[in-house]
Formats: sequence, C-alpha cells, structure tokens
Amino acid sequence: DVSSGYGLGASPSPPSSPAIGQERSVWRLRRPRSSPQRFFVAGPPRCRGEEYLASEAAMDLVLNYADSHILTPHVYPATWPEEDPFRQLISLFIITNLGGLVIYFLFGTLSYYFIFDHTLKKHPQFLENQVAREIKYSVKSLPWISVPTVAIFFVEVRGYSRLYDNIEDSPYGWFGVIFSMLSFLFFTDMCIYWIHRFLHHKLLYKRLHKPHHLWKVPTPFASHAFHPMDGFLQSIPYHIYPFLFPLHKVTYLGLYIFVNVWTISIHDGDYRVPDALKPIINGAAHHTDHHLYFDYNYGQYFTLWDRIGGSFKNPTSFEGTGPQDYLRKLKESESSCMRNGCGDETVHNGDSPKNK
Repeated sequence: DVSSGYGLGASPSPPSSPAIGQERSVWRLRRPRSSPQRFFVAGPPRCRGEEYLASEAAMDLVLNYADSHILTPHVYPATWPEEDPFRQLISLFIITNLGGLVIYFLFGTLSYYFIFDHTLKKHPQFLENQVAREIKYSVKSLPWISVPTVAIFFVEVRGYSRLYDNIEDSPYGWFGVIFSMLSFLFFTDMCIYWIHRFLHHKLLYKRLHKPHHLWKVPTPFASHAFHPMDGFLQSIPYHIYPFLFPLHKVTYLGLYIFVNVWTISIHDGDYRVPDALKPIINGAAHHTDHHLYFDYNYGQYFTLWDRIGGSFKNPTSFEGTGPQDYLRKLKESESSCMRNGCGDETVHNGDSPKNK
C-alpha cells in the first residue's frame, strides 16, 4: 500500500504488472514540501483515494517542455532520467542562458531600431563604439549572472517554492492570481530600490555598480550590461517572491519575461509618458537621469520609494533640459555660429567631442 510510506521516507513496493491490454500510465504522487523524495505508482490519477499529479505538474514548465521536445529525444542519453539533479542543473543552465540571450537580443534589437532615439548618439557623453561595448559587456556577464540564478531555479523545480500549477490551487482563485501580479511588482520595486541604493554606497559602487554607469546616455543594449554580482543582486527580489507568496507558474514565467523587457525599456531613450502616469511611473526619462546624475531615481517601476526615500528627481526631459533638449540647443548654437562665422573649433578641428 503506497499510502503507508507517504511522507515517511519509505519507498513504495513496485506495482504489479497491468493486465494484458490494460493501458498503463505513470503518475507522480504529490509529496510534502519537506521531503524531496518522489513516489511513482501505476494507474490513473486519484486512484485509491490518494492525490496524484501528472508527471509534468511538479516540473518547471520550460524545463519540462525542453525535456519532452528537445533534450530527452535529441540531446541526452535515453538512460539518463529527467529527474536526475545533475541533469536538471545542466538543463536549467542552458535554458536560462539561451532564454536570457533571446530576450536580450530580440527585445533589445527591436527597441534599438524602432524606439530608441538615434540622435542621442550625438550626445557628448555617448561613448565611442558604445553599442558594441554594451553588447560585449552584457554577453560576458549574463552566463555568470545565471550561475546563482540557476541554483534558485533548481530549488524551485525540486518543489520547495510556493509556485502552483492550476488556478484552483490559488488560495483566492483568479483574484489571487491577479493580485499576485500587482503584489509582485510592488514587492520587487521596493526591494530593488533599497538594493540599488545600497549598491551606490562608496564601499560597493566602484567594485560592483560603476560598470553599469559607464553608459551615461544608455541604449537598450545597456539594460543587461552589469557586473555579474550587481546583476544578480538586483534580481534577487524576483526569486524571493515565489518562496514567500503563492504564485501561478505561468504568471511567474510571464512576469520574468516582463521584468527583462521593462529593464530594456527604461534604457530605450523614449522619454514619453502619458501625463496622468508621469508622477507614478519610473520610465526611461527617470532612469536616464539616474545614469546622468547618479543619486536620484533608484526605483524600477514606480516613483513611490524614491519619494519616500527622498531620492526622487523630476526628469530633466520633462522640464525641457534633458539630453534631447541639450542636443537641440547645441544644434541651434552651431547653426547660429555658422551663420555668424564664429566657428566651433571642437567641431571643425577634426577631434571627436565624444567622451572616450
């Protein structure tokens, strides 16, 4: 009887062979969170009064899809079980890195070519070869950022988080799912504010956060150009949340993609925000001023914690003195000098005004 060993560390006896012609399916018994042991029995779900799950329900959605369609049939030996911890770690490392690169290059490229204001590349604080340097730094950092990230994903996959599969598993149904999206954003915004501000402390800034501030006028490709430890520290709130609060797996996956796209968007140089949202949303205008003026606008999504922490600064682009306004005034000044014959040696002597 399988139930006699449930939760006690005992292994169930192998089930007897099914009768000829009887369809046999393998299902996983839901285990207690305190025990990593897994139980397998033959037969349909919810037989013998016990609670069973189809085998994919305890697995991370992306890992299970990769195992079913790519890794098991085409990459790993058939004899290597999908439940093997070492195999799961390798798979998660590959999936996390490939997924991160796809999100970075796909949305970063779309943002760079269709949203980013390319006139900003003429700004004196836009570095020579900056885009290539941002991409190079990001590609070098992402694998290192993924190492501790994969460790957390592994713990989630092994069933120790509060992630759940079905809407009916939510304590409050659909309301709970929707509320978890909002609470995720507010929780992570609060945590990232303080982590980000902590990274500006003089003992940490030069070692960890300064590389991200090389880009005074960032492009979307600067979004992931972090020192690996800096990048991971600012991502910790995303991983902590599903260990503290219930969260639907699909919702978690969607939010994970969203926060990466949002990170790209606040580096895209598009400072437009609906007037009604200007006091609330921490967008590209706020974050560009953070890069330029250092001690302001640490928030991720909202201005709430900057206002509470006394670090809020109304974006210069909202006041007519932002980077684009500077370039416009610079162009007008150069045109005026050209008409008046005053000349501008910094422009005409062949030297680049760029900050190297």
